[in-house]
Amino acid sequence: MTDRPPVLVLDGITKRFGPLVANDCIELTLAPGEIVALLGENGAGKTTLMNILFGHYTADAGRVRVADGAGGLSDLEPGSPGAALAAGIGMVHQHFTLAENLTGLENIVLGTEPVLRVWGGRAEARAKAARLMRESGLEVDLDARIDQLTVGERQRVEILKALYRDVRVLVLDEPTAVLTPQEAEGLFAVLRLLAAKGLAVVFISHKLGEVLAVSHRIAVLRAGRKVGELETAKADRRAIADLMVGREVAASRRSPLEPGAPVLELDGVDVAGKDARRSLHGASLLVRAREIVGIAGVSGNGQAALAALIAGLAAPDGGRMRLNGRPVARHDSRAFVEAGVARVPEDRHHDGVVGAMSVAENVAIEDIRAKGFQHWGFIDFAAIRSRAEAAIRDYDVRCPGPDAPARLLSGGNIQKLILARVLERDPRLILANQPTRGLDVGAQAEVHRRLLAARERGAGVVLISEDLDELFALSDRIVVIHAGRLAEAGPPEALDRGTVGLMMAGHGREDAA
Repeated sequence: MTDRPPVLVLDGITKRFGPLVANDCIELTLAPGEIVALLGENGAGKTTLMNILFGHYTADAGRVRVADGAGGLSDLEPGSPGAALAAGIGMVHQHFTLAENLTGLENIVLGTEPVLRVWGGRAEARAKAARLMRESGLEVDLDARIDQLTVGERQRVEILKALYRDVRVLVLDEPTAVLTPQEAEGLFAVLRLLAAKGLAVVFISHKLGEVLAVSHRIAVLRAGRKVGELETAKADRRAIADLMVGREVAASRRSPLEPGAPVLELDGVDVAGKDARRSLHGASLLVRAREIVGIAGVSGNGQAALAALIAGLAAPDGGRMRLNGRPVARHDSRAFVEAGVARVPEDRHHDGVVGAMSVAENVAIEDIRAKGFQHWGFIDFAAIRSRAEAAIRDYDVRCPGPDAPARLLSGGNIQKLILARVLERDPRLILANQPTRGLDVGAQAEVHRRLLAARERGAGVVLISEDLDELFALSDRIVVIHAGRLAEAGPPEALDRGTVGLMMAGHGREDAA
């Protein structure tokens, strides 16, 4: 805790979306040099609160005050991102806000100067960006276009973009969700250095170990209210979890099952993608009923190509692919859905739902032609709504109702919505691509429980994850992907994290043993 005057005060912030109270009279202060972790379940109101701070939303009640440089506080103009930036507030969103057709440097400086001056003063901008990279350790190719960068590299550009603006307050929304453990440790070192120089940081995360490692103080939201604050030095995981969830979260346990018949077979499959991230080379994989096969790998090593192949969004350029024991005749998503393939995509917002459509429409979107949703060629909206109400109830989807736009849901509730859509069809093969990325401990446990229950019902599961703890907890077998090539590692009981980590870095099973 610091005795320095606050640089930021959130005073009685309240925000409603229809009947849903996202923020309920929240108070929070932040001092220079302080790292405050903001925790809570998905839907607790964390991101809404930060969007009010940054001007994306306007509060229904309350005010935001910032240090005015004269020892006092001034009200921040509500609903104005420009005013927030001018006050020295920067935000790095969980979901990237980068222009993919521009370079890293162009994204970093974009919006700081008139366009002609930015392009004319590129040498000066490059020098400043290079200095920030040296000081922070956030190395990235400034001349590479964003669509050529890995997910982790894009995250570094986002952070550099905020630092370039000389912010006094930096908000990081799930900044490590797409970083490797080594990259996350590097980020923590950067944050400690920046805080020592006076930067105030709001750190939103679901990973309790990270919160305990990097923060000075912890504020916890639950159901839109601030339910407590803890000094990090006096906190532990149990105390934090009790405040976050308000209940004990039971860990899901995988029970031994005898695998059934093959549901997915890849034999020497090649996918010639635009780059290494979207390519496979001689990939062979067997997934059987009642089995979870975990795919471990550093981001950008071909997981996107594998996921696209299993989802029916890409066709092999070589090799053979079989579903349910039969060669695949049509490589398109509708055919794969009809064959019993359920898809939980990596980007739940972009690929999992249509934000402008209602919750009910998103639940039914893959089954709109199914019997029960149409009569004599007319859509039965009552049947669709009834199914959505059941999904909301059975999967605890916290939303204003079945008619609410899906874009209003938090990340965890969108994931529950997707699970309700795909699992209730009793699929034979489930593609779960980063299914718990950015989710809190309670939502993670629910996703794990649903996947294990589907396995027990007879489904085969391909679990693509960068979280080794998740892979070791759920997988019957672990396969490592590196540079578009798959290598069998074995059952988790016969492995350790060091061995898998070495294989992820390109070492063979024998080298890693």
